[in-house]
Amino acid sequence: MAKDHGPQIKDDKLYEDLRRQGESKEKAARIANAKAAGTLDHRGERLEDRTKDDLYEEAQEIGIAGRSRMSKAELVDAIRNHK
Repeated sequence: MAKDHGPQIKDDKLYEDLRRQGESKEKAARIANAKAAGTLDHRGERLEDRTKDDLYEEAQEIGIAGRSRMSKAELVDAIRNHK
């Protein structure tokens, strides 16, 4: 059974699974809460299948610096390696 992380975490089990996979507390909380609220937006199965504009928006949401000068491949790498 998943530990209760308080009212700020809406899906404790998913949060713990993401933390075990190495995600930061912030990223794990954001994903767990979005999934619990039904707002987790899967814009594409693979990052490479998304448009550059879509990748840019995601990079903006998670706070990746220098995103405006990045190519599509660089955005994919930055999003994938964000922690």
